[in-house]
Amino acid sequence: MCVFGSKFGTVGLSADRRSHRRPSRTERTWINPVNNRMTTALLLANWDLQCERNNKDHRTSDAGSQRLLVRRGQSFLVTLHFSKRSFNKEVDKLTFHVKTGPRPTQTSGTSSSFPLSSSLKKAKWSSTVEGQDGSSLTVAIFPPPDARIGRYHLTLEISTEGQEFSYDLGEFILLFNPWSTDDTVFMKSEEARVEYVLTQHGQIYQGSQDFIFGCPWVFGQFEEGIVDICLQLLDSNPKFLRNQDKDCSRRNSPVYISRVVSAMVNCNDDKGILWGRWDDQYDDGISPLSWTGSVDILQRWQKSGCQPVRYGQCWVFAAVACTVLRCLGIPTRVVTNFESAHDTNSNLTIERYMDQNGQPRSRESIWNYHCWVESWMGRPDLAAGYDGWQALDSTPQEKSEGVYCCGPAPVKAIKEGDLHVKYDVPFVFAEVNADVVNYVRQTDMSWKKITHTSLVGMKISTKSVGKDTREDITHHYKYPEGSREERAVFKKALHRKDRAPAEGGLKVRIKASEGINNGSDFKVFAVLTNNTGEEHRCHLKFGTHIVSYNGVLGPEIRSKDLNNITLEPYGERTVPLLIRYENYGHHLTQDNMIKVRALLMDLYTKEVVLGARSIYVKNPDIKIRILGEPMQKRKLVAELTLTNPLPTPLTGCVFTVEGAGLTDGQKVQEIESPIDPGEEAKVRVVFVPWQSGLRKLVVDFESDKLKGVKGYQDVVVAPKPKRSL
Repeated sequence: MCVFGSKFGTVGLSADRRSHRRPSRTERTWINPVNNRMTTALLLANWDLQCERNNKDHRTSDAGSQRLLVRRGQSFLVTLHFSKRSFNKEVDKLTFHVKTGPRPTQTSGTSSSFPLSSSLKKAKWSSTVEGQDGSSLTVAIFPPPDARIGRYHLTLEISTEGQEFSYDLGEFILLFNPWSTDDTVFMKSEEARVEYVLTQHGQIYQGSQDFIFGCPWVFGQFEEGIVDICLQLLDSNPKFLRNQDKDCSRRNSPVYISRVVSAMVNCNDDKGILWGRWDDQYDDGISPLSWTGSVDILQRWQKSGCQPVRYGQCWVFAAVACTVLRCLGIPTRVVTNFESAHDTNSNLTIERYMDQNGQPRSRESIWNYHCWVESWMGRPDLAAGYDGWQALDSTPQEKSEGVYCCGPAPVKAIKEGDLHVKYDVPFVFAEVNADVVNYVRQTDMSWKKITHTSLVGMKISTKSVGKDTREDITHHYKYPEGSREERAVFKKALHRKDRAPAEGGLKVRIKASEGINNGSDFKVFAVLTNNTGEEHRCHLKFGTHIVSYNGVLGPEIRSKDLNNITLEPYGERTVPLLIRYENYGHHLTQDNMIKVRALLMDLYTKEVVLGARSIYVKNPDIKIRILGEPMQKRKLVAELTLTNPLPTPLTGCVFTVEGAGLTDGQKVQEIESPIDPGEEAKVRVVFVPWQSGLRKLVVDFESDKLKGVKGYQDVVVAPKPKRSL
């Protein structure tokens, strides 16, 4: 962490405002040689940083009122109480000093001294009198909109009657300010500012493009201790450790801060927060699907001495990054890209090589979904036109300038194919736009290019402003597939788009039955279409595999190999495949996904067509009942119920609940006895809401066979009644 010195002056200075040394009697009075009269020096008796009022005005009151948290580009008030006499601007001079970082200097922008003046200066640190009442003086202090964010010390120097006194007024934390028109993170919409900076809960979209569901998440950026952890994160980054002065001097830039956060949320190059793992082996940590929010993760990281927390996957990396960036004042949201390409050789093409059964044999992959964040900021480091949403990705996939981080990449540059724009536009462009070219190994060991039916960058999703509904923002990233604008973008990107060959006479698509629920049997179908006037004899390989959300295939579940299928002219044929729970249940990973593939080959023309689809197996719902009327600082009970849908008992059942402003951390309730098929797992959890207003109670259920089951409930908490006098 940044280390601050304990002395900033020479007279009467103390490291603690509650024990500052009062000047001696000889220091307090002196003889004026002009009129030979004894004069009393202006002495500070005590002061008030007005934390409650300032924090409310700066929209940080959800973090408490015990200390001062303010935003740059907006003044805050400090009241000074003097002893003996009142402030007189004719004879008394007040000068404030603010300092941040281990070795603050004016040249680096980490130190500033400014006198009390007649008005505030909007481009620099300044102060002015807000009001005077007897011996009390209220001063407005203005941090400029380009000030460095972080932890500051505030001192006051009084020059009075030929004497000087210095006082340490204490500490405050300065954040970015989306409400200030001069801050580079300014947003015009109040509803958007509330959603992307102040809201402590959200929805992270998962599943497949055919079955999208929202996973509730507690960001908790104003929960106790989180702002300190976020500042500690900045002070733990390698750039700070290499050159502390330079790092702190650059903390006025959201571009710089967001890039640091992107790198520090993963632990691949540093003492970052999360350890990524995708192999379904989490016994020495916590499964990524078990997390309900960022607070527990950040607290574990801090308490362990900055050791990485095990484990995270893309949505966890994105959610923690969202918490840190919102906490620091940068508007941020989590985004999910379905059918997300991972281009390892930067050629904007995903080349997948498959064996004779259609199973991939290459490093490049298409994830069923991938999550990152977007942060709102200006880009003064770029040419005009790239302000607004910037894509940032903390999941460690590829290095950027030698470090596992990604962004900020202007979403506008991604849409327009401006691959020269920093940072990492080509990588994100490929995630949402890359071509997919499939090659299948023939019996003679040659490779045959086959028609593909999948596209990347589908149904790019984020939570709507003010509502728990999904907003599709695909149009922010790309023009409609095949449109004139899309072709122009690829031409600008200097990428010769190797389009799929024109659709031939055969087509394969995958259908699934309704109600694919965990514990149930269901059917999938290969729908084979002949678009020609001739009969075709074909060979069909139709199979299902367990698959992780990042595209890695697991064990085969069931398959069919039909050597001689006849397709009538302009005909269609549907081939069913029954998937039983007894076949998939013990193989299913915590991602609950099954990949269905159908490879159809014309026995005469050798035309090969591939159809593929990811199927999500739905977990049961958690029923949440709030018992009683929610009121601030009054006990409340939540009843949680889940019915076992599996044909086997559930053991090791645990409910975990969490809610910003509701639960003061996580509440865990275990069930000792097994839950038989069709029976209910039911518990009651007691908590005391400590903040009023609309809150979200997020619930997670874990057991030996059902994991990562999520639910949430809105809780409107009434304010605690004020006592009548």
